Amino acid sequence: MHHLASMHVYPIKSARGIDLSEAVVEPWGLAGDRRWMLVDESGRFLSQRKNPLLATVTVRRESGGRLALHAPSMDELWVEPTADAHLVPVTVWNDEVKAALGSDDAHTWFGRLLGIDARLVHLDDPTRRMPDQEYADASDRVSFADGFPLLLTTTGSLEALNAVMDSPLPMNRFRPNVVIDGPEGWAEDHWRRVRIGEVIFRVVKPCSRCVITTTDQRTGERGPEPLRSLGKHRRFGKKLIFGQNLIPELPASKAGTLRVGDPFEVLESA
Repeated sequence: MHHLASMHVYPIKSARGIDLSEAVVEPWGLAGDRRWMLVDESGRFLSQRKNPLLATVTVRRESGGRLALHAPSMDELWVEPTADAHLVPVTVWNDEVKAALGSDDAHTWFGRLLGIDARLVHLDDPTRRMPDQEYADASDRVSFADGFPLLLTTTGSLEALNAVMDSPLPMNRFRPNVVIDGPEGWAEDHWRRVRIGEVIFRVVKPCSRCVITTTDQRTGERGPEPLRSLGKHRRFGKKLIFGQNLIPELPASKAGTLRVGDPFEVLESA
């Protein structure tokens, strides 16, 4: 039997992740995952694609939803949700949603770090955004993640990919939420419905990888891998694939809990 090997959340989209031993699964993803995001002056999201220094931003979660942020050569910054925040329109890919505007201190802090005009926003109501309706149901919801509530990867597939690269890469290059230990490389291509611990998930779409995977998640520096090797071994049409997107099968008012070590089971395969 395979198990949940590790679990990760990214409280600020494209900032460094946090490793967890236990997490609540909500309909829109792991609790606290990608509820904050940076946007430019037009309200469009910012990410490591064009701003790799975001990989150097470390996040510590404190009580009450408060976050403590650190980055090289920057003072510590605290941000937290506020009940009376001003709502503004923001855009994530093709989705426009309302989000709560962060503090002026946060805008200044990120502007100094990135050298651009940046604003921090918070998705105060995670029921506002729907996943791609080509793959999801009308009742499904998603946070500020690129497209779907959770991303699954496997250690078997990372081992298969590392075997064709000159130097192995860590799993954090792929920024997963849940990592399953041991299945044969690329077995997840055929999964359609899985159970992790007490929670069932639909496996709805392979994850197409971008330049973020070439970014060292400690330093923000970039290289050619793994996109070069994915292009040779995991190209499907124009897309380079690693990992699978999940949607939890939870009623809107319910939640489940995952713990590292939980058993993993494939319920349906193609």
